[in-house]
Amino acid sequence: MSELTNLQPIDYLMIGHITQDLTPQGPALGGTASYAALTAVSFGLRVGIVTSCRADLNLDIFDDITILRKDAEQNSTFINTHTPAGRIQHIKGVAETIHLADIPAVWRDAPIVHLGPIVHEIANDIADAFPHAIIGVTPQGWLRIWDQDGLVSYKRWDDASEVLSHASVVIMSIEDVQGDEDVVSEFAGLVPVLVVTEGAAGCRVYWNGDQRNFRPPQVNEVDPVGAGDIFATSFFIRYQATRDPWESARFATLLAANSVTRKTLAGVPTKEEVNQFMTEIIELKAL
Repeated sequence: MSELTNLQPIDYLMIGHITQDLTPQGPALGGTASYAALTAVSFGLRVGIVTSCRADLNLDIFDDITILRKDAEQNSTFINTHTPAGRIQHIKGVAETIHLADIPAVWRDAPIVHLGPIVHEIANDIADAFPHAIIGVTPQGWLRIWDQDGLVSYKRWDDASEVLSHASVVIMSIEDVQGDEDVVSEFAGLVPVLVVTEGAAGCRVYWNGDQRNFRPPQVNEVDPVGAGDIFATSFFIRYQATRDPWESARFATLLAANSVTRKTLAGVPTKEEVNQFMTEIIELKAL
């Protein structure tokens, strides 16, 4: 991890909280920011994260990533419980809000900007600050609310258009909106490309009035945590290179399916896996 002074330009800007998840095996780093940034590094990109957490949170795993950390009295902290009926989440802490002033000028020219909130931590005006970037949004943090006990539930995103009017691609899980197809239709009308992931069933992509479904290969699922973030990052990167959402979805589906065969951050693809699946997609396209 690097923190600060002589900042260099980057290829992939990740904005959102790195979390401290409380697991049966002990505390573990998590959050969209963690999975997305590490995945982007596997593509060989220069990656920067703007986040907020306590100064004593150990971020050594991000050795190849430049991190700008906004001091907080507590980390954004989750407890995730997986049940046959779906995931139950509790929030035990929330770090600070990230504002436009927290984004350094040298990073505002990044070609890919990923807005990945998990607890409403990104100010809406940030989305308007990158007119030349592919802006990818994973909106789950804007689609949740929690009670005094920290129990998370679904909440409609009332001011979604303030952010999504600037987005290039939005990727969300159908679980994020509790299966609400009205929200899917609303978002599809607000953004150029909308991707709705559906776990082991794959994803559906909305583009130019068309919809296509993409199914993943069958794998032995060990842990689905982070698969959606790995999917999103892979999609954003491939889309930035090709402007082809169909190809981007095929590629991201392969990497996400591969990720669930390992636990937590170990599911992040290696450089070798990225190259392998990239080759498969290019060869498939050539047929």
